Amino acid sequence: MAAPGRHIGHSVQRNGRFLLYNLEQLLGHRGFGWTSALRQQAAEANKESTESVVIPRKKTWSREAVLEALASTVSRDPTAYPYQFQDDPYLSPRTSTEFKLFSLSQESGRSAAKYIVNNNPKLFTKDFAEPHIPCLMPETVSLRLEEVSEEALKERITLRKVTAAVDMYDQLLQAGTTVSMETTHSLLDLICLYSDRDPVQDGEPQTDDAEFGEELKKRKAWVRRASDFLKFTWKENNNAERIFNLLPERDTRCYSALIRGMVKHGAYAKAFSMYTDMLNNRLTADVHIFNALISAAPDVQDKFNERWDLVAELLNQMNQQKVRPDLLTFNSVLKALRRCGFLAKTQALHTLNEMKALGIAPSLASYDHILAVFYKSASSAQNNTLLQEVIAELEGRIFTCQDPDDVLFFSSAMRICLDSKDLELGYKIQSLVDVGENWRLLGDSFQQSIYYGRFFNLLCMMEHIDVVLKWYKQIIPSLYYPNPQGMRDLLQALDTDSRLDLLPSIWKDIKTLRHDNKPDLVEELLSLMAREKHSAEVQESFAACALDVKSVFDLRPSIEWSAASLSHITTLLLRANKTQQAWEMLQLFKSRNRVPSEGLLNNFLSVCHSDGDSQKAVQLVQLSAAFCLPTTWRLAKRALAEFELTEEQRAILSELETAGEPSD
Repeated sequence: MAAPGRHIGHSVQRNGRFLLYNLEQLLGHRGFGWTSALRQQAAEANKESTESVVIPRKKTWSREAVLEALASTVSRDPTAYPYQFQDDPYLSPRTSTEFKLFSLSQESGRSAAKYIVNNNPKLFTKDFAEPHIPCLMPETVSLRLEEVSEEALKERITLRKVTAAVDMYDQLLQAGTTVSMETTHSLLDLICLYSDRDPVQDGEPQTDDAEFGEELKKRKAWVRRASDFLKFTWKENNNAERIFNLLPERDTRCYSALIRGMVKHGAYAKAFSMYTDMLNNRLTADVHIFNALISAAPDVQDKFNERWDLVAELLNQMNQQKVRPDLLTFNSVLKALRRCGFLAKTQALHTLNEMKALGIAPSLASYDHILAVFYKSASSAQNNTLLQEVIAELEGRIFTCQDPDDVLFFSSAMRICLDSKDLELGYKIQSLVDVGENWRLLGDSFQQSIYYGRFFNLLCMMEHIDVVLKWYKQIIPSLYYPNPQGMRDLLQALDTDSRLDLLPSIWKDIKTLRHDNKPDLVEELLSLMAREKHSAEVQESFAACALDVKSVFDLRPSIEWSAASLSHITTLLLRANKTQQAWEMLQLFKSRNRVPSEGLLNNFLSVCHSDGDSQKAVQLVQLSAAFCLPTTWRLAKRALAEFELTEEQRAILSELETAGEPSD
């Protein structure tokens, strides 16, 4: 069987080649066959196929490449709580206060666990993770080198043991050991960063500096700003200054450490004095020194022109010393201009042009400072135009954080949109946030709440209610926990577009967000429901909502009932034909020392007339008399005219009418 099959295969192959050759010859004589150009391309392709195949080099992927690829296929779930809380649904925050509390609790627990692991490394020696995860294993936090050596000093610097590092340095000097300049630089950086205090390690209890606390208490009477507290954090003649004075040779790096530390901890005048000393020693400053001094310039001068003159002088010295400015230099200038009054607008534009001339691209913090400068004294239209130009330049770009103040740009830009009521520009800013991972530059949870609060407020003022509700479902609660003002803006938007039928569902959200303990917000909700009549179905839902509000208030005795709230709930119950429950609400007026309005009593009397309940009408007039209302005689007169009464009821009403009727 195999031999005939082999012969058949050879025959088919030979006949196939013959047929292909004839077809090729036939097509060559036809106009629609292969042309010479096609034949040349085919020949080149055959030639290339015979050459050796070059295998490309192996591409190296990051460890998170697979996770990033999978994450890119999944969009954010707008109905889910933030990812950090998904491990324990019971602790899912429903308000901004709970978000802060749960976040701090989670971080506190993580720090406590890390503290236990790091201080008891012998109990955590087994590594079960594959591949190895360093952050889950104990870190080296205890000192291992006890001998007096430079290596021991480096170990203490690495572990951020400020006091231990200073002690080791002193022991080295006493032993006559010369410490390298590089290690000395690291030691000065450590001391100046933490202002000669040991930093609080993860999980350790924070202890206050007794001397520093007493100094603050003495000065508390005249301290007015947060920056004033920082002025006392740099101790006079601390270890950084002592070690600096002991150095036989001082280079720019040593001066840089002290000047930056003094500026960071509020010793601005001392920083400028140190800079003058450096110039007297014929040393050239680096860019970090100039950045620190420029940011401190507004704090050492009182007048606007003096502040700018000092900044300009520093920039001139920078040019003379041939120090090239960087992004933080110009951002420091722009930030200082925010405190230079009328000089700010002109000099800010010059600074921005200088940045572009040097090929330094502004960061988000640069634009934030520019907007702050022009927003102070300009009108909304001018600010809006400036912001439009900024957004047009930034549109579609992906940003990385280059300055700590970058996280302030989006909230500041949205504030300008809110003030100028520019919805279109607000959408452009939100689109810029959605590009790539720009949302990370919204800042912490507090800054993010400010941004989305302003954006939601703008939507409620300017957008159609259907679009507002779409955004409402998209950002709440995954991105934003609205405060009472945010919910009040939503109520106003519903009122503007006549969608009051949605108020019961909004009340459920108010309860979920724990804003049901805000009497002003609840009263506004009730007033919108009770303001006008609606269809029977809507009135029924309003009445159910009103009873739910009543149950919430009953569970919280600390919340005071207002006369308006009681009146609104009673009115809603009357419109839904819940007369008995409305009558119970009237009794609350007396127990809560509140007085019902004349309109409410007239409406109640009309419902009694519709139901034919004369006894309830008499009781209503008696209740009005118990409140000593001037409208009692009119209610009694109306009841006598409209109801079929018994002799006893008529006598009671006649007496109330006579007693309350004003005399001519």
